[in-house]
Amino acid sequence: MIDILTEEFNLIVNSVKQFAAEHIAPHVLEWDETQHFPTELFKKMGDLGLLGLIVPEQYGGSGLGYHEYVAAIKEIATVDPSIGLSYAAHCSLCTNHILMFGTEEQKQKYLPELTSGDAIGAWGLTEATTGSDAMRMSCTATRDNDYFILNGTKTWITHGKSAKYAVVIARTGDLLDSRGMTAFVIKRGTKGFTAGKKENKLGMRASETAEMCFDNCRIHESQILGKEGEGFIQAMKILDGGRISIAALSLGVANGAYKAALAYAKEREQFGKPIIDFQAISFKLVDMATQLEASQLLTDQAASLKNANKSVTKESAMAKYYASEACVRIAEDAVQIFGANGYTKDYPVEKFYRDSKLCTIGEGTSEIQKIVIGRSIISE
Repeated sequence: MIDILTEEFNLIVNSVKQFAAEHIAPHVLEWDETQHFPTELFKKMGDLGLLGLIVPEQYGGSGLGYHEYVAAIKEIATVDPSIGLSYAAHCSLCTNHILMFGTEEQKQKYLPELTSGDAIGAWGLTEATTGSDAMRMSCTATRDNDYFILNGTKTWITHGKSAKYAVVIARTGDLLDSRGMTAFVIKRGTKGFTAGKKENKLGMRASETAEMCFDNCRIHESQILGKEGEGFIQAMKILDGGRISIAALSLGVANGAYKAALAYAKEREQFGKPIIDFQAISFKLVDMATQLEASQLLTDQAASLKNANKSVTKESAMAKYYASEACVRIAEDAVQIFGANGYTKDYPVEKFYRDSKLCTIGEGTSEIQKIVIGRSIISE
């Protein structure tokens, strides 16, 4: 086990657990049923310092590392994966993109609002016909002197309606040119920037997913993050860290399902004894616990490399791939242990099961992770 159990680390974990129990747990069912995205919760997370865990102190953050960040996502997602997903998207995609590639002026302008929770962030890469195949994106930004005219629609965007700031990658060059895309940061309210359809989803229902639409949206070149033409390359680096977030999210889903199943198996009696005493049930719990531990170790390894500013492409893909697939299996087994009760909304595992599937899809499907890992192995 990677040694991360410092006093500060444990303090953060306990603070997040207490926050989730007080501010999230009482509302989980209501938010899921109504698809309510609790924007007010982000201000509370900002006040606690959660939104800036990986952001340096000079920009309003806490200046901590990825182990603390992974732990925060896990503890939030153990209570409600939807909130864990929104938290991860805000921090590792929008905020982190500005942190990694923004100018000093841009960091000073945007990061304090994002870390305090005064603003919610979104990140726009995906389009209706270009998910994994991002280099074929049709959203374009055409130069007009010192400005760019942005046209197109981004889909499946976390916080696509509620975000104050959005990092958007658009094509500024030739199709299929990896240096033909540029990242911009755009403020809600900019003329031509509107929200489109909000998705009605199977799971993660309290995490808002919607379109961002751009119709002759005029943005100044000062809104470019990094250099013109670097957007796709930047996005791939952001996704390396983002996959650690989804691995952590998967840990939370799996942990919540496992804990619920373990407690239920100790309490539920059949044939005169707790069902955990039956080998069929205990073996399921053994498999769940083992997969959860393996997922944790892979995620910790990726977090350590990220903290050390080392290449994390293969390791983050491995963590995301294994942990996401494992959390689906763990959630499914949890429903099975609960039996008929597990199929109802009166018990928590039904929601964990629905929420789990997104982890194998978001920020690169399991199949894409295999491609990333395969390329890394071949080049070693």
